[in-house]
Amino acid sequence: MQLTPRSRFVAALTTATAASLLLSGCGGASSSGGSAKAFSLTINDDNHIVQQELTSLGAGACKAQNAALPLQVQTLPIGDVDQKVQLLAGQDALPVQFAAGNAPALTKTLDKAGQVLDLQKTLTDLGVWDDIQPAAVKTVENLYGKFDVMPYQFNIEGIWYNKKIFADHGVAVPTTYDQLVAAAAQFKSAGVIPFSASGKAGWPITRLVSGYLYRELGPDALQAVADGKAKLTDPAYVKAAQAVADLGKAGYFGPGVGSIDYDTSVQEFLTGKAAMFYMGSWELGDFNDATKNQIGAANVGFMPFPTVAGGQGSADQIPANVGLPVAVSAKSYNAKVGDWLSCTAKNYGAASLKDQSTISGFKPAGDTGTLPPLTQLVQDTIGRTTTSTLWFEALFNTKATETSQTNAAPLVTGAISARDFMQKVQNDLDNG
Repeated sequence: MQLTPRSRFVAALTTATAASLLLSGCGGASSSGGSAKAFSLTINDDNHIVQQELTSLGAGACKAQNAALPLQVQTLPIGDVDQKVQLLAGQDALPVQFAAGNAPALTKTLDKAGQVLDLQKTLTDLGVWDDIQPAAVKTVENLYGKFDVMPYQFNIEGIWYNKKIFADHGVAVPTTYDQLVAAAAQFKSAGVIPFSASGKAGWPITRLVSGYLYRELGPDALQAVADGKAKLTDPAYVKAAQAVADLGKAGYFGPGVGSIDYDTSVQEFLTGKAAMFYMGSWELGDFNDATKNQIGAANVGFMPFPTVAGGQGSADQIPANVGLPVAVSAKSYNAKVGDWLSCTAKNYGAASLKDQSTISGFKPAGDTGTLPPLTQLVQDTIGRTTTSTLWFEALFNTKATETSQTNAAPLVTGAISARDFMQKVQNDLDNG
């Protein structure tokens, strides 16, 4: 799933412990004399996929590695994981693998303290670097500045559309933003909700703002804001928010968008009430579930966010995220850990597709079973993608993220102007 906003607690704790962590080590490069006695994994208890797949590999393709260094899983409530990781890091007692938290800041702090294994160097030395999807490499680098986490899950985002509604109204799949707006106008005039979106969650709407930004300014648009080279209040950035506000002003999100929660927005699309739905590939499970998808999986299409006229970005730059990033302890690393990482890199991609129907950042070499067409479409899209982008709040601090997502619905209902929306978020970035 998507990375969720970090809690203020974690942000404060990260700051408070950063100094002590920095005293505990330096570097971050791989070593071969680590202390690992088990292939331990500490992970949040609401994610069963990673632990189940590693357990399955330990009984199958990685049986020899598991015999030499047994897999040992510890699960914690998601709200406790970051605190536990920081506590163990301060004691030089991190497990071999640990959930990297809800945002990159903690992992970056641990990396500076020499606690995080340099996975690009390690996987290259192990001869399995080419088993990582280029899009996953780019996404992790965008988030962490370097390849510091195992991409056990990987999602792309874009606009899913109802093929039957498009065909019934003679609408071609848009490739430009102007065509997208024209299609929305046609659907609305025909009594069809153009876009299903959750204003209550907020982030499905701000995803559209970042989509426009990346097409208008290129894939580094929000990195420039993070680096202080641009501000959200710059005219080109406000233009993106205005474009999404205009969609709302025209009524293209349907009635009551501000009160629509996530599940309702999914249902609206899967019951055929809406023509389009911006969402991540984590929704494939619902799309492929005949009991939930009343329009039928065969009627679901996928299009990347379209290009903006004169823009510097292109439609093949796909928004993506690593659903549950897992870092590896530099100080636990030894040859047996390397054997596990090597086996995982070679086998996890195909195994997760076959066993869990989930997509990872590993190339699926081997038996994937028969994939549903939509899953295959997403896998093929990932395989073709070399440049990925992030989501609107990916590089924001906690307060700016909250402000962005809580003001998304007011942006599209006209309760707040595009400039004021961007100003509010920028203020939190400046004060973060």
